[in-house]
Amino acid sequence: MYVCSCFGITETQVREHAEAGACTPRQIASASKAGTDCGSCVRHIQSILGRGGCPRRELLGQAGAAFRAPVDGTAAAPAAGLGEAA
Repeated sequence: MYVCSCFGITETQVREHAEAGACTPRQIASASKAGTDCGSCVRHIQSILGRGGCPRRELLGQAGAAFRAPVDGTAAAPAAGLGEAA
């Protein structure tokens, strides 16, 4: 079934992009152009993506925590073990 009739993107293609790591309609749009013309398919794309956890988002959250700046405004240092040569 077509999700985006403007660019001929199917539900299967959206699911494939999601399995490859696209977690948001914007990321699907970057990968396939779906949702970038008339926008009527964006809600359908959101429903396909659902509210499930996004592996990339979880990884980004972990990496972001390792590089958060301290409250005092000094430069952030990588957490131990990240970016260090073994």
